[in-house]
Amino acid sequence: MFPLSSVVFPHQRVPLHVFEPRYRQLVDDVEAGDGRFGICLIARGSEVGGGDERVDVGTIVQIHSVIPFTDGRCMLVVEGIERIRVRQWLTDDPYPRARVEVDAGDEMPSDAALLATTEAGVRSLRSLDSEMNPDSCVDVGCEMESEPCVRAWQLCAMTPMATLDQFKLLKQDRCDDRLRLLGEICCERYGDLMRQLSLEPND
Repeated sequence: MFPLSSVVFPHQRVPLHVFEPRYRQLVDDVEAGDGRFGICLIARGSEVGGGDERVDVGTIVQIHSVIPFTDGRCMLVVEGIERIRVRQWLTDDPYPRARVEVDAGDEMPSDAALLATTEAGVRSLRSLDSEMNPDSCVDVGCEMESEPCVRAWQLCAMTPMATLDQFKLLKQDRCDDRLRLLGEICCERYGDLMRQLSLEPND
């Protein structure tokens, strides 16, 4: 397992900077196997040196590419595969390990209009956020898929939001519930940005 201070959604591609010796060992081990490992959010504490508290819902990721550095560090690009639940944390020897199971609680959206409406909200928020914060808007990092459940996860990944909101979305078992919550998050964030814009002094 690779605890992080951020959430990785299924079907999201992200870079990871690997510099700690224990996680270098993890990369070596998984590269010798199927190239997959788990990522979970750190609830509190630090991801450097251990001593952190971890959540019990995460994502299995697949290594897409590895860029090694001469000093032993490396940059990984990984892609989320599926959601998992941690059933038992084991000893961190030589790196965090856990017994997990694939969480197959997802299902297709029951209403195509819900997906379309949520996507419109996500794109509106991204547009406003990119205008106000051009250096902070989340990169999509993937081609949008036509399959509804995959597209719903990708919409989660491309939405600028707080880490706690990301985790709330990851925990949702049903695609419809995830889309509704994502729509609420977008509306709230859009309103926050509009209020911020109204308070900015005019030139």
